[in-house]
Amino acid sequence: MRIFAGGLGTETNSFSPLPTGMRGFEEYLRLPAGHDFSEPQEATAVPWAAQVYAARNGATAILGPTSFAMPAGPTLRHVYEALREELLATLKAALPVDVVAYSLHGAMIAEGYDDCEGDLLARTRAIVGPDVAVGCLLDLHCHVTRAMVDNADVIVLFKEYPHIDFAERAQELIGLLARTARREIRPHIALHDCRMIDLFHTTMEPMQNFVADMQAREGRDGVLSLSAAHGFPWGDAADMGTKMLVVTDDRAELGARLAAEFGDRLFAMRGKGQKQPVTIAAALQQAAQANATPIVIADTADNAGGGAPSDSTFLLQAVLERGLRDVAIGPLWDPIAAGVAMDAGTGAVLDLRIGGKMGLASGQPIDLRVTVGGICRAAMQSYGTSHEPLGDCVAVSADGVAIVLNTLRTQAFGPELFTNVGIDPRTKRIIVVKSTQHFHAGFAPFAADLIYVGGPGALERDLRRLPFRKVQRPKWPFDE
Repeated sequence: MRIFAGGLGTETNSFSPLPTGMRGFEEYLRLPAGHDFSEPQEATAVPWAAQVYAARNGATAILGPTSFAMPAGPTLRHVYEALREELLATLKAALPVDVVAYSLHGAMIAEGYDDCEGDLLARTRAIVGPDVAVGCLLDLHCHVTRAMVDNADVIVLFKEYPHIDFAERAQELIGLLARTARREIRPHIALHDCRMIDLFHTTMEPMQNFVADMQAREGRDGVLSLSAAHGFPWGDAADMGTKMLVVTDDRAELGARLAAEFGDRLFAMRGKGQKQPVTIAAALQQAAQANATPIVIADTADNAGGGAPSDSTFLLQAVLERGLRDVAIGPLWDPIAAGVAMDAGTGAVLDLRIGGKMGLASGQPIDLRVTVGGICRAAMQSYGTSHEPLGDCVAVSADGVAIVLNTLRTQAFGPELFTNVGIDPRTKRIIVVKSTQHFHAGFAPFAADLIYVGGPGALERDLRRLPFRKVQRPKWPFDE
């Protein structure tokens, strides 16, 4: 069996001030064809799983290029087309193949392409024909479209948020596609539109039980896979929204019934699937009055993982104005300030202008007299069983507040964000992380409490305030 695997993706925030160009891919993940994987990452899980399957089953894995960018605004047209054609050219050179498997995202938008994944899958199907098993792994914050479903045999999504199950889901995808290629199963994809969009944390009820019920239904009575597409709230595309996807072994009616059943359950959870965010003032007051420490505050509106700049100063300014001490904040993306501090060196004292550089959603720059702390070049942080890059990092401190400045725009995943530069987050009274939920696996085990702040910032939580033009209506919360 010959398995072709590669990847291409990003999560597009239609309202982000940052366009996605080739630099975004080159800085985050740009792997050539034939790259050998020692461990999986979220973006490389499918080619890694193909490599593992081939080694265990005597198959051949042909690995194409894998390119992912940190979420931002729409991808430039020529960049998407160049990356797409690079991937498809490698596929053509690998023919004949029995399986094509991709790591995608599901919410990638480019200039002229509102559904990059559907476009890629359609072009792939045209190349390999109807008899080759084609499938993809998607982030659960995706827009599942008819073009994706029509051109794939199997689509599998992450089940967990944070997405700590990416390796397991990639192996599930490869296994189902291999069975399809051997004609052991005939997958049918059923899709149910929940007519809503919301965020759902699988670390809490009711979503914990929902995920458990999905998994309990798989593997019997011809049910191959269930996936809940939470949807990506900040993507202005016609198919944006929460959907339920069921893959059966040629049991279309059963798949449709299950998709509607689980989809209706999701709709009933609207507004109840996450810990509700509060204002900055309320969060800091709650943290200041807490008896146990550390209190972790998530700055969800400045999450680079949703397309925000990660340089906003609203929370930092409020912490300083309140005179709070024993606080650590990060990652704050400011390559200029980080470079100046690293050049000055550990122990240096200097005046530094921090953050607030990318627009109104970033707030105002803050001028501080700081002491430079630890420096870590090419820093990494843990994310489940994988590791994610932070770029170069430096700690600077002022008035009892430690700030981690970094050069690669990304969100907070693991405590290495702080320990890399000599900050022990467990000893802090308050930890502010720029993330929406992916920080949970790394910080929740030692946090006394988790508080989510809803803004201000680039990720506006009240979607009704954003200028959507393409979203299909009616859809909650736009329509009650």
